[in-house]
Amino acid sequence: MKSSRLVSILLLLQTRGRMTAAQLAEALEVSVRTVYRDVEALSAAGVPLYGDAGHAGGYRLLDGYRTRLTGLTTDEAEALFLAGAPGPAAELGLGPVLAAAQLKVRAALPAALREHADRVSGRFHLDAPGWYADADETPFLHTVADAVWNNRVLYAMYRRWREPTDVRRRLEPYGLVLKAGRWYVVAGPGPRTFRVDQILELTAADPEEEFSRPEGFDLAAYWTAHQQDFHDRLYRGEAVVRLAPGATLARAVPVNGRTESDGWTLMSVPIESVEHAHGEFLRLGADIEVLAPPELRDRIARTVARLAERYGNALTDSGD
Repeated sequence: MKSSRLVSILLLLQTRGRMTAAQLAEALEVSVRTVYRDVEALSAAGVPLYGDAGHAGGYRLLDGYRTRLTGLTTDEAEALFLAGAPGPAAELGLGPVLAAAQLKVRAALPAALREHADRVSGRFHLDAPGWYADADETPFLHTVADAVWNNRVLYAMYRRWREPTDVRRRLEPYGLVLKAGRWYVVAGPGPRTFRVDQILELTAADPEEEFSRPEGFDLAAYWTAHQQDFHDRLYRGEAVVRLAPGATLARAVPVNGRTESDGWTLMSVPIESVEHAHGEFLRLGADIEVLAPPELRDRIARTVARLAERYGNALTDSGD
C-alpha cells in the first residue's frame, strides 16, 4: 500500500540518513519512478525532505526531523514485542536498555495497538536453548560485544576441537550471533566463526589498533552461508531407511521419502558417518530398518545379534 510505503521512506531516511532514489527503490522493491512520485507526495504533505543532485546526492530529511510510530500496524506491533529477547539482552548487559526501549515504544502506541502488544507479551515467551543444554559460561561476552561495536582488535587464546587444541588468534570481530542459546563471534581475517564460550583468555588491543569491516559485509547473509556450508560438510553420506508409522528421527534434516503399502516410510537420510548413524538409528529400536549403505546395515545387525544373545541369556537365567 502507498501509505505504508511512504512511512517506510521516512523511516529509512530517518535511520540511514541520505539515500538515493535507486537505493530507496531497491530497499522498497519498487521502481525509481515510484520513489519519485512518493517523494513528491511527502513534500506536498509538508515533510521537510530535500534532494541533492550530483554523484554524492540523494534524499535526506531536515536535520532534527523525526517521525512518530503512527505507521505501525497491529501485526508489526505484535512482532516487535514478540522479538524482544530479555535473556540474550541481559547477557549482553542490555536488559534494562531493552526494557526501557519497549516501555517507550509501548507509550507511543495507540491504545488498540498497545493492547495487542501486551497480549503478545503475556502469552508468548521465547526460550531458545534446549531442555538438556547447560548454559555456556561466557565470561568474555561483554568484552567481545564492546570490540564488535567499537572495531577493536582482540587477542585470544582459543580452544578448538583438533590438535593443537589451544591456539592464539588475532580477531577482528565483525559481529555476534546467538544460535540455539550459544554465542558465536564472526571475526576476520577470513572471516571465520568462533564460539565465545571456547575463549580461554582474551585481551583487547590498544585503542589505536582498530580495523575496518569489509565493505558490504552482511552478517545475516554470512551466517546463512556458514550454516549451509556446515551442513554440507557435516552430512557427507546418505542412508536409506524404513521408518515405522509414527516413528520420527531425533533431528531435523532434509529427507526424501514415500509411504509404502504396509504404512512404513521409505526415505533417504543424510548422515555424518557410519559410526554416528549406527548410534542414532539404534535409538529407534524396532521402529527402523536400515537398507543402505551395506556396512551400516551389517554393523547394526551385528549389534542387534549381540543384544539378542545377551538378553536371551538373561531371560534363560531368570527362568522366564
